[in-house]
Amino acid sequence: MAEGEKLIPINIEDEMKSAYIDYSMSVIVSRALPDVRDGLKPVHRRVLYGMHELGVRANSAHKKSARIVGEVLGKYHPHGDTSVYDTMVRMAQEWSLRYMLVDGQGNFGSVDGDSPAAMRYTEARMQKISEEMLADIDKETVDHKLNFDDTLQEPTVLPTRIPGLLVNGASGIAVGMATNMPPHNLTEVVNGTIAYIDNDEIEIDELMSFIKAPDFPTGGTIYGYDGVRDAFHTGRGRVVLRGKANIEEVNGRECIIVDEIPYQVNKADMIKKTADLVNEKKLEGISTIRDESDRKGMRIVYVLKRDAIPNIVLNKLYKYTALQSSFSVNNIALVNGRPQLLNLKDLIHYFVEHRHEVVVRRTQYELRKAEERAHILEGLIIASDNIDEVIQIIRASSNADEARENLIKRFELSEIQARAIVEMRLRQLTGLEQDKLRSEYEEIIKTIADLKDILDNKDRRMNIIKEELEVIRDKYGDERRSVIEYAGGDLSIEDMIPNEKVVITISHAGYIKRTSLTEYKTQNRGGVGQKASTTRNEDFLEHLFVGTNHQYMLFFTQKGKCFWMRVYEIPEGAKTSKGRAIQNLINIEQDDKVMAFICTQDLKDEDYINSQYVIMATKKGQVKKTSLEQYSRPRTNGINAITIKNGDELLEAKLTTGESQVMLALKSGKAIRFEEAKTRPMGRNASGVRGITLAHDKDEVIGMIAVDDMESNILVVSENGYGKRSSLDDYRITNRGGKGVKTISITDKTGNLVSIKNVTDSDDLMIINKSGIAIRMAVEDLRVMGRATQGVRLINLKGSDSIAAVAKVRHDEDDVDDVETTENTDVSNDGTTVDNNDTDNNNNE
Repeated sequence: MAEGEKLIPINIEDEMKSAYIDYSMSVIVSRALPDVRDGLKPVHRRVLYGMHELGVRANSAHKKSARIVGEVLGKYHPHGDTSVYDTMVRMAQEWSLRYMLVDGQGNFGSVDGDSPAAMRYTEARMQKISEEMLADIDKETVDHKLNFDDTLQEPTVLPTRIPGLLVNGASGIAVGMATNMPPHNLTEVVNGTIAYIDNDEIEIDELMSFIKAPDFPTGGTIYGYDGVRDAFHTGRGRVVLRGKANIEEVNGRECIIVDEIPYQVNKADMIKKTADLVNEKKLEGISTIRDESDRKGMRIVYVLKRDAIPNIVLNKLYKYTALQSSFSVNNIALVNGRPQLLNLKDLIHYFVEHRHEVVVRRTQYELRKAEERAHILEGLIIASDNIDEVIQIIRASSNADEARENLIKRFELSEIQARAIVEMRLRQLTGLEQDKLRSEYEEIIKTIADLKDILDNKDRRMNIIKEELEVIRDKYGDERRSVIEYAGGDLSIEDMIPNEKVVITISHAGYIKRTSLTEYKTQNRGGVGQKASTTRNEDFLEHLFVGTNHQYMLFFTQKGKCFWMRVYEIPEGAKTSKGRAIQNLINIEQDDKVMAFICTQDLKDEDYINSQYVIMATKKGQVKKTSLEQYSRPRTNGINAITIKNGDELLEAKLTTGESQVMLALKSGKAIRFEEAKTRPMGRNASGVRGITLAHDKDEVIGMIAVDDMESNILVVSENGYGKRSSLDDYRITNRGGKGVKTISITDKTGNLVSIKNVTDSDDLMIINKSGIAIRMAVEDLRVMGRATQGVRLINLKGSDSIAAVAKVRHDEDDVDDVETTENTDVSNDGTTVDNNDTDNNNNE
């Protein structure tokens, strides 16, 4: 041991404690956590300040990244160059920051996790929005501290006009704590901040009407709102994020197309892991995965196997892959140098407090500068008023210092004023310049008064903050990227969907869609009709129903199963579009098909479901009545509605009140009418009782109606386009199980019976041919006639075409088309009239 040195024994435990505390405090305060005021960590702040000092603004040329990194490293941030470059790269990535702070030129990496090019190859400059974070920094608005070697000053915080912490979020791992803050939409944040300035007693729930949820740079869907609510109220919460996926048909194959993925998910990794799951047979139903992303945007295509049900595959993708991920919000930021957990209102409060301090300090600086200038101007005005004497004093002095002393003695000036007079140029002696001095002095006196008023009046300062925020919003605000799906929240998706009337069509091959009722117009009896739907070859429309968006849909299948859906969940399509296969919407078996559907009101309303019944009929004449309550608890895989016997199938299901009369009609032209009360309610698994006796083996039931309005008429339609409207009283009430009475004269000309409906004058009729042509007519145009006649021609059929489906529609006055059509003309889709005899008529395409 050298002379004069001595050893001091220290308890290792104490040394470890103090050293570790010093280290952890350094990490917490100077590295990993953002400041609540500007939302930046020291390294981000230093990068922006370094660029500001270098002069690489948004309107200047890009500079080499290495040059900027060197500047930041040498002056403010004595750590590895990669830490600075990585920070700068992230600030230039559109998938990392909601509002980018650096404008990069060159390869700055990709959403697939590719590395950026080395800093010697890339270039950067500030984004315009970053300049707003440094605005007024030269007006003594923020405190500066010495840098690591005490040679330069650096700001402790930026005087930002942007609520940076809310807008861009932050994440960092300190010692014993971490932060993970999501980004938000600038427009929403500014609106929320202004609402807070107007009323600082505002509740968090009120703030949430402005700032609805986080808004991620990669878009996606926020699935469920509870986590968002927790995060806003407490500062902690779990936000579930889903990629944005659509089911499309590409080259005849059903595909799931993903064009947005959750925040911070590596696209290449996600695709690779999904492919691994498919190869390991843990994920069924996907045949190939293609990444078709390009510079126009993201597009990941999951091509499905032919027998796969897209909705099920999509739900599995959400369950097993990063297509659904969660963002754990943990709002910890530094408040006055101490880490604190903050809720939404706290974050806004500290930002507004910071802005207020910046405005006060900026105003004080501007006031000081204005007063200094006014003081000089006062001296110059005195000099110009006594210019001859001033010149004489200066000429008589041997040097500048003596001249200053003499001026101070003579005119009682200050040192600063005297210096300004001595340094005055000769051109300022002109009359014009003297007028300028006076007008500048008057202006500056007004400015001083205004600045003093700002300092005396807090409301004015708050208004200035608001105005500056509005400018920021108008300049940089944009639309939300992340969609919010309020699953299980108090604001349901229904509140966003208008409860309008829609037409639901189902084709023979099982394609379904909903179309707004207003797309269909009324034509006169005998018209040929408009093209209603584009269907596949060999396919034709078979069912058409009318409901409203908010209603519940019960689907009843041929095999007697019941499935459940909301009307707005049915894909919307134009009148001419094909629709989507029902198999893709509900988990129906391959060899089953939907035969009937019921639109019901709220299935959670006890009184409603207990007072309503579902009455069903099968092709072989069985009928069964069951309480609606039995169908109010849906299951994904459907529930049994009726037990179907061999060789039979379910034909129709109707909703009744238990007081109706039931009518069944046969293909052979017979119909029966009996009281619904004749069938007692049974459980879901019963197979029912006999409703009508068939005339022969080939005969079958073609329809069932439940009659509530005894004034209504019975309308029957045959397959060759003949129809007839008869009085209900023509059909006597009998017991169920009988053979029925004749409802229409069946001849070769009319063809077999295909439909039976109960109608009134306020109904319209929709008739659809197997070729896909639809006609809509008013029922009041059809006169009431006896039940044994063959009826009148309702629609002109071409060649071997026949009627596929008939439905009644409520008759609305404003739906009536102004175009009058006669029996021999046809209105095509573009409004032109085409002669019926034209052999090249394209309506039968």
